[in-house]
Amino acid sequence: MAKDVLFRAEEINKSFGTVHALKNFSMEINPGEIRGLVGENGSGKSTFSSIVAGIQKADSGKMFLSGEAYMPEGTIDAMYKGVSMVVQEQGTIGMISVGANVFFGREQQFVKHCILNVKALNRAAKEALINIGVNNIEPETLIDRLTFEDRKLVELARSLETMPKLWIIDETTTALTVSGRELLYKLMQRVKGAGSSVLFISHDIDEIMDKCDTLTILRDGLLTANLTKEEFEQDKIRQLMIGRELTGHYYREDMVSFSSDEVVLSAEKVSTDVLHDVSLELHKGEILGIGGLSDCGMHELGKTLYGLYQPVTGYVRYKQNAIVQNAAWSVRNSIGYVSKNRDQESMMPICSIKDNICLPSLKDLSPIGPISPRKQKIHAKKWADEMEVKSEGINSFCNRLSGGNKQKVVLAKWLGKGSDILILDCPTRGIDVGTKAAIYQLIARLKQSGKSIILISEELQELIGMSDRVLLMKDGRISGEFLREEGMTESKLIQKMI
Repeated sequence: MAKDVLFRAEEINKSFGTVHALKNFSMEINPGEIRGLVGENGSGKSTFSSIVAGIQKADSGKMFLSGEAYMPEGTIDAMYKGVSMVVQEQGTIGMISVGANVFFGREQQFVKHCILNVKALNRAAKEALINIGVNNIEPETLIDRLTFEDRKLVELARSLETMPKLWIIDETTTALTVSGRELLYKLMQRVKGAGSSVLFISHDIDEIMDKCDTLTILRDGLLTANLTKEEFEQDKIRQLMIGRELTGHYYREDMVSFSSDEVVLSAEKVSTDVLHDVSLELHKGEILGIGGLSDCGMHELGKTLYGLYQPVTGYVRYKQNAIVQNAAWSVRNSIGYVSKNRDQESMMPICSIKDNICLPSLKDLSPIGPISPRKQKIHAKKWADEMEVKSEGINSFCNRLSGGNKQKVVLAKWLGKGSDILILDCPTRGIDVGTKAAIYQLIARLKQSGKSIILISEELQELIGMSDRVLLMKDGRISGEFLREEGMTESKLIQKMI
């Protein structure tokens, strides 16, 4: 291996049953380099990064780090050897403290005479947090009390505490606010400046082009291209990712909002510990966009409309008569909800595709008597095929699927239930450009069929491109409203967000 190569992978292969996730994949990363890694969902990006980080083993192939053979026995072994990773979904461990998470698996350094020095561990954890610029998280705090983003910041502190030679970031920016992303970008530059390297995985092509020095593109487990900064072109990267040019319009073609006068879901002066006097109406056949900065209250609003959170004052009404009581009530009344936090709140990762798709429809499939395995199989297969879920079959576990295929399963379960109202919170988070386009087309078809959709998103172009009407939120309140035909622009929306 050349002396100026920090990391090298040679002909890595990995299969899951009949699915070949990686096929003779090779790549090199130089010292002081931010190397981007892109591809559609299911292309093999996360599989490769998890092999490098010691989460799973390759079927065949070799890896080298700093000129030495590298084959980690696990994530802790990988960290000691100089490779750490921040995963796409939740990577912290519940029911223990922040400090325990920062040093999970490495607590032995704080043990003397068989006794763990918790104070010393917490002091070191506080230093690790401060070192990345986080001053508002205390190491004694139970990790479960933190927000999703703050838990991600703890992961950043954990992964950088060992000063890795290779830092792997797998779709982490989608879980962070604007300020969190800026912090991550600064840390990436710090790692690069120290002569170490970053493997940066993202579906945001603009982000990749801006932050990366070089780029590797995967498609169906195969290396498609290696590009230098000078070769970065958005259309070129997209075509190399998906193997074809995207045809048709990415978002909706029409520029006129249309919906009936029938109100199917409404909030009437709803207040919680986060929301303040929020009122809104969702009409039949409408795509109602809700946007704002990450801490504006839009995610809490989605959960309140679905019944996961109960208003302190005010009401959420279904079809102007019934009060939304809780999530179980919403399922029975054809209201579906897709959470931003997919693995923890929208699906059961350690269960099968069949179990996930059938879950909200079990009483419909077997209203009387035992649950029918035959009906479950037919139902799950129909909707998995409808959503084009790539897998070995409906009995495959969801934790072995790519992010995009997981999201297809989540959507399939609500389509299979026949939900008339869908509350979609960041439905394209961590999704590649091809799958994004497919989900946008699905949303447009659902609208045309008379379904009503609340689209909560942190991406302004997504809101502008898909919504009939957009409500902006700030500090838990509705701060602005825009109609599609009024010519919504990012600058107009931003004025009501900040």
